[in-house]
Amino acid sequence: MTRVQLRVGIALVMAVVGASLSIGAHHSAAMFDDSRVVELKGVVKELQWTNPHVWLQVTVDDKGARKEWSVEAGSPNTLSRTGWRSTSFKPGDAVTVRVNPMKDGSAAGNFIGAKFEADGRTLGRWN
Repeated sequence: MTRVQLRVGIALVMAVVGASLSIGAHHSAAMFDDSRVVELKGVVKELQWTNPHVWLQVTVDDKGARKEWSVEAGSPNTLSRTGWRSTSFKPGDAVTVRVNPMKDGSAAGNFIGAKFEADGRTLGRWN
């Protein structure tokens, strides 16, 4: 085997390993119960506009106690092409958010849609 062939072989192995690692780094949505929809009525605590997924923190009233829900959405790139901005949700916004909840019952879910109480504006799938 020549040095050129060895270098090409090493480069190919590194490319395959690198691609495998990046594919495995993305998680599936298997933890969400897509057969159920939960509607959360609450107040936006924070929008985390970060890669690989945007997170919306919403505080809801749960039988007289405040409970914070973490709602996962798509990537900033994908969401911005559907009208989202890093300023779409502001702390203090009263919202109703629809999610597919976690299968384990924890206070988190996969974003479906949101409706702003102040003006009726919606993001995502609402109807």
